[in-house]
Amino acid sequence: MSAPGDDGSPKFGRLLIALVLAVLLIVGITFGSEAWLGHP
Repeated sequence: MSAPGDDGSPKFGRLLIALVLAVLLIVGITFGSEAWLGHP
């Protein structure tokens, strides 16, 4: 998908990965705490 020598591609990819990881972490904590606390 990313062509070699594309300007700004690695930086954008790294930012995208960081953003996805942050979202997954927040979602994981939310669902994990909800399942752990046992929502009635």
